[in-house]
Amino acid sequence: MNLESPKVSVSKTPEDTFNFISDIKNFEALMPENISKFEVLSEDKFLFALKGMPEIVLKKKEEIPPNKIVFGAAGGKIDFALTAIISEVENGNSEVKLEFSGDFNPMMAMMVKGPISKFIETLATNLPKTI
Repeated sequence: MNLESPKVSVSKTPEDTFNFISDIKNFEALMPENISKFEVLSEDKFLFALKGMPEIVLKKKEEIPPNKIVFGAAGGKIDFALTAIISEVENGNSEVKLEFSGDFNPMMAMMVKGPISKFIETLATNLPKTI
């Protein structure tokens, strides 16, 4: 299953945007209002839970400054990745798109597609307001 957020414009350079997303402590400010738990586990790993959903642990898996950061599932039964793609637009601004990819069976994919789409859209929407 592959999902994408809408592209959002950020009035920061790609380097500044990359550094913000790369610092996992900043994800707490990007989370939706229905977050019930957020905990930094290490400098490259954090745990969060949304009301009514199980806890999810994300770990930074790959960085290609200043254009790409990949977070992946850290343990658990489901393998997935959340990738931030950062591109430069004119005047030192940047554009960010979040991509989610996961290996789900068809039944699970049907159940999680809506909540995950809304989640990555919220992260992307909150980014320009927060950074």
